[in-house]
Amino acid sequence: MINWNRMKQLTQAAGAPGYENPVRSIMEQELSLLSENVISDHLGSIFGIKTGFAEGPKVMVAGHLDEVSFMVTGIRSDGLLVFNGLGGWWSQTLPSQRVQILTRSGKLIPAVISATPPHALSAEQRKKPIPMKKMFLDVGARSKEDVEEFGIRLGDVAIPDGPYQELEGGYRILSKAWDNRFGCGMSLELLEDLQDQVHPNVVYAGATVQEEVGVRGAATASNLVEPDVFFAVDVGPAAGDIPGKSDGFGKIGKGVLIRLYDRSMITSPQMRDFLLDTAEEENIPYQVFVSPGGGTDAGRVHLMSDGIPSAAIGICGRYIHSHSTIIDKEDAEATKVFLKALIKRLDKSVYETLLSR
Repeated sequence: MINWNRMKQLTQAAGAPGYENPVRSIMEQELSLLSENVISDHLGSIFGIKTGFAEGPKVMVAGHLDEVSFMVTGIRSDGLLVFNGLGGWWSQTLPSQRVQILTRSGKLIPAVISATPPHALSAEQRKKPIPMKKMFLDVGARSKEDVEEFGIRLGDVAIPDGPYQELEGGYRILSKAWDNRFGCGMSLELLEDLQDQVHPNVVYAGATVQEEVGVRGAATASNLVEPDVFFAVDVGPAAGDIPGKSDGFGKIGKGVLIRLYDRSMITSPQMRDFLLDTAEEENIPYQVFVSPGGGTDAGRVHLMSDGIPSAAIGICGRYIHSHSTIIDKEDAEATKVFLKALIKRLDKSVYETLLSR
């Protein structure tokens, strides 16, 4: 069973792109208990090592530490804060949402994203989403001097405030930052599962930084580990759950998500067959995902060195890139089983098959 208390801790920690230290410290503590050694690069990506067979392939498994968030870029004389998005936001999801501003001291200061009430909008304005550049963060300050006294500085980040809640029935969980504290938690689950297990490879499991702003940490982490095979464990959009949309991929409650194509990578036929054969032979529920947009760390790592066999797996979530995402617990449990099965099978001969053309 998944350690859901740890998942809660991971989702609720702050971790904006480039400012991942609060959640990174949780990962570092957990990895030190589950690994032979913990390594990190200079940007902050972090991995624990578990050796099964030292002469086997090096398999890198990564979630990403960062979540979509915001950065304070201006302080007005009236105490309102100007901000930019970090990662992909749709402005319509933002008005009246609560955030927490992370200051240099580590203090979290509550704030709300401004929202013009309908009374002050014309009929035409009500039809259009408000662009982010016309929104502000309100911390309740009376002036710029108040803001400075609170300890808020330019460049501080604001994290979505989205509590962790198990929904009625106990099947699904609502929280901020499932994208991608889920992948972080899965890397820890994998290391736990391998503690007393023989596996034909060396596993580097952990998390990258700055995925939401251009899969940057994946590049430096790949340079650090120099993997033979890479798995990104991530949360994709539940595009197939949208009412009235019949051709979308991804539905929660339908099993592991296996990406075949997005704008960052085409999964190789050899890797596709390895993933699908494993899921089917292990009776693990799965669904495939095809998207004209989006991307994962696998899109960066597969281009490193002279080409690294890579794949993106995980689950889908409803309402990702917002303050509140819902995931299905059975999907998560299936991913845990799937990831362990992949590692147990990935010996030198399978690796050579993944390289074949």
